[in-house]
Amino acid sequence: MNAKHHLSSKLAFLSLVLAGFLPLSGKDKKPNVLWITSEDNSIEWVGCYGAKNAKTPHIDQLAKEGFRYLYCFDNGAVCAPTRSSWITGMHAISNGTQPMRSGFEIPGFIRFYNEQLQKIGYFTSNCSKTDYNLRGPNGRNPKDFWNYSGGDYAGTWKKRKDGQPFFTVFNIGHSHESRAFGPLSKESKNPAKMILAPYHPDIPEMRETYAKYGGAVENMDRTVGEAVQRLKDDGLYEDTIIIYNSDHGGVLARSKRFLYSSGIHCPLIVRIPKKWKHLYPQGGKPGSTVDRIVSFIDMPKTWLSLTGAEITKNFQGRIFLGPQTEPAPKYHFSWRERADERFDNVRVMRDEQFAYHKNYAPFAPNGQFLAYMHKMKATGAWERHHQAGRTDAVTGRFFEPRPSEEFYDNFKDFHNVDNQIDDPLHQAKIKELKKELRRQQLKYFDSGLIPEEMRNRMIKEKNTTVYAFVRDPELYPLAKYLDYADLALTRETENLKTLTRGLKAKDPVMRYWSVIGLLLLEKGAKSAIPSLKNALDDQDEIPPLAAWAIYKAGDKAFAEKWMLDTITNDPGNKMLANVLDWMDEGSFSILSRIPRGKLPKKGLLKDVANRAEARKKG
Repeated sequence: MNAKHHLSSKLAFLSLVLAGFLPLSGKDKKPNVLWITSEDNSIEWVGCYGAKNAKTPHIDQLAKEGFRYLYCFDNGAVCAPTRSSWITGMHAISNGTQPMRSGFEIPGFIRFYNEQLQKIGYFTSNCSKTDYNLRGPNGRNPKDFWNYSGGDYAGTWKKRKDGQPFFTVFNIGHSHESRAFGPLSKESKNPAKMILAPYHPDIPEMRETYAKYGGAVENMDRTVGEAVQRLKDDGLYEDTIIIYNSDHGGVLARSKRFLYSSGIHCPLIVRIPKKWKHLYPQGGKPGSTVDRIVSFIDMPKTWLSLTGAEITKNFQGRIFLGPQTEPAPKYHFSWRERADERFDNVRVMRDEQFAYHKNYAPFAPNGQFLAYMHKMKATGAWERHHQAGRTDAVTGRFFEPRPSEEFYDNFKDFHNVDNQIDDPLHQAKIKELKKELRRQQLKYFDSGLIPEEMRNRMIKEKNTTVYAFVRDPELYPLAKYLDYADLALTRETENLKTLTRGLKAKDPVMRYWSVIGLLLLEKGAKSAIPSLKNALDDQDEIPPLAAWAIYKAGDKAFAEKWMLDTITNDPGNKMLANVLDWMDEGSFSILSRIPRGKLPKKGLLKDVANRAEARKKG
């Protein structure tokens, strides 16, 4: 290479390096991004989506200037697992971070979206919600990749360097579940004018809670307006892409935490300044609606695409804006597991209209006691209304055990009260969605076929992460587990021998699903009682569920004694505390015999015992 050519090559290389540090101008300048998230409200609470119980003029104005998405869905239905998926761009079930506040470790090679933004020169700020439900190795933490994390939203972009683009998350808590607690205030709506969901009984406490929350939503909307005005005041409105969505649905019982439409169908509005019209949705004009399915898992990958950041392999969604837009998905995937101390396991596959729900823990009613949810007046009042025999088939179903499968037409039945799983007209669609659910469970290595306590023990024994564990077919033969769980959930007595033999399997996951299958057979599992008694010497979640299966199969006296002895000696046994709550009146005699000195001062078992005592007193 001659000297002249060598010098030319060096200059070209230097120009590329400098380009990464010099501010861009004109068409190549990177957009600022303001991502506004409100807590706990579904589309039912936003005016431009047809809300009847609250007015949201500022959000509605954004919709007039931007693009309103009709089919945006959360994957996780509650905050921490949702934010785990957002920060990693991965379904939480791929990492084991789907149980609420579980904090499982993830591999160090997983990149966070704010980390990728920082790499290309963005000033990143979060104001301020950072419960990511995970931990990285050697202290690696997504919080470390925010240049600023705190409450000073108004000044966040003033902390950046001249010409530096910013990406700011502004989380608004005014619509959080907690804002529905307590008595009516001057901001509350008129209870008499509230329109209730069909699954909620028309009782005063329900109307008051609706009214309280309606006022909270309007307060949230005012804060959205203030956030937009801050941009205008600082001359940044036409330089900033504004995104608004809620972090999941909510907020009254049977919405937040649940995978029905009211829990996962969320507002999404994107306003893109004209100077970046090449980023508009394909064929869209400001003020229009977009009928493409958008899953929350698509968001971080799309934000990286819009800003020109590197998209690493861990980002599992689809880009839905800009020149790199990917084909629209046909389906949306949601998942639910433990919330606070309450065990559950649900998967949903849906399209725009239809939703298939698989309940992997159908013995647990939706309305199982959850201390935080019961801080709302409406929740306790609803439960008492049900216990007094005043609910009907629709309003009372929340407190009853569930079927293994549910299917809903969301166009005709947004509130998901008419389960059409057995309707002959829908069997082709049900088959299609079930097939797609299995495909995506396999694609994303759904870690939820192992219950959480067992999962935690097994990864510690293997000194690995859930991520690595579920990707090892020797350790986690997922297809086999999916098949066996399906068999367990059928409740068919023809599977009795298979399930009984399964109690002796070497694999604890197979033993777990054998217990579930026998539990669901109830009296049909009578012949399996001796084998179930042997399972009481097993570990993790298996013994408490085996005891309950024995109870349901007919040997109540034996099961009650085992439960009393076990909970007395181990009051911190969370699965057994869950079982005692699910047993409802069946557990009252057990709970009353626990020595008072053995009851913890607070927590699930204490709550279950107190509720049982109150119920007995009438």
